[in-house]
Amino acid sequence: MHVTHLSLADFRSYARVEVPLDPGVTVFVGANGQGKTNLVEAVGYLASLGSHRVSSDAPLVRMGADRAVIRAAVTQGERSQLVELELNPGRANRARINRSSQVRPRDVLGIVRTVLFAPEDLALVKGDPGERRRFLDELVTARSPRMAGVRSDYDRVLRQRNTLLKSAAMARRHGGRGMDLSTLDVWDQHLARVGAELLAQRVDLVETLRPLTDKAYEQLAPGGGPVGLEYRSSAGEAGEAGDGADAADGGGLGHGRAELYERLLAALAGVRKQEIERGVTLVGPHRDDLVLKLGQLPAKGYASHGESWSFALALRLASYDLLRAEGNEPVLVLDDVFAELDARRRERLAELVAPGEQVLVTAAVDDDVPGVLAGTRFLVADGAVERA
Repeated sequence: MHVTHLSLADFRSYARVEVPLDPGVTVFVGANGQGKTNLVEAVGYLASLGSHRVSSDAPLVRMGADRAVIRAAVTQGERSQLVELELNPGRANRARINRSSQVRPRDVLGIVRTVLFAPEDLALVKGDPGERRRFLDELVTARSPRMAGVRSDYDRVLRQRNTLLKSAAMARRHGGRGMDLSTLDVWDQHLARVGAELLAQRVDLVETLRPLTDKAYEQLAPGGGPVGLEYRSSAGEAGEAGDGADAADGGGLGHGRAELYERLLAALAGVRKQEIERGVTLVGPHRDDLVLKLGQLPAKGYASHGESWSFALALRLASYDLLRAEGNEPVLVLDDVFAELDARRRERLAELVAPGEQVLVTAAVDDDVPGVLAGTRFLVADGAVERA
């Protein structure tokens, strides 16, 4: 799969830009602040409905405009599609596929798939658990676009359950009589059911990624491993669920999901008193973490800067290998990564990604890009993108 044309209107710094793209390697070169990352950010948004740089859509709309449009022509094998997203901060976004307006934004998921390397990836190792949960969930959705709906359902149930708990906590603190919490059992069931689906997918993903990440780390830093991945669930040892990725039968829970559902229900029951006191949900996928290990030690707090970079890159390379093995090879995006790496890691990474069907690279200095990534060059400056 590759993008053959990218069109932006009022996206970030671009009033309008048209960029024809070829398979193979394409490098966008320009000084910092000229808009290189904006181009690959737009491609990434089509793949995930989110930005790797900001958490909301408002910064993506050019100042003075009320909306932004991302449009891309995509080719996979003999099939070509035109996908378009209209970003409307404060209002619902809109989507079109092959110029049909009768689609939801999440219906475009899976048409464009990307694996993106960026300086922000260091947070996968050094950052908070939320960074690693986001990494897992975006990859889960890339593998199975229907999971976007599951994630949305989980967030909705969590918000409603938290609202009930917060109201109960406030009533207690003000000396009032306890609220009627009879509906909490129902919300527990909703949270456990949707949470079990998300948890099962995450656990299966971690099991699949584990050997791929260890292999990628060895390729980037020979002799520096082994590395390990451990999914740590707030509901207990979720990794023991084994067949958690089994398909659900008739809309119910599959065997692995049923086990996780019961585990989540039991965990929620065990912390109910604390939840009512604190007014917040303390158990569920939103409280879980992916523990990264370098040898027998957690990478966070023990890995050096270089080791942390290698681990973050290994996670992305493992993601790429996984998606490629499952069909529909993703676009590889390397956003200002080479300037962050020493010469050895720079060359190793370039050799590993060079064979990709489509590789998009941004760099402030052309010399930072290893020679093995020869291909099309675009110069980015003053709002213009011109082929070199």
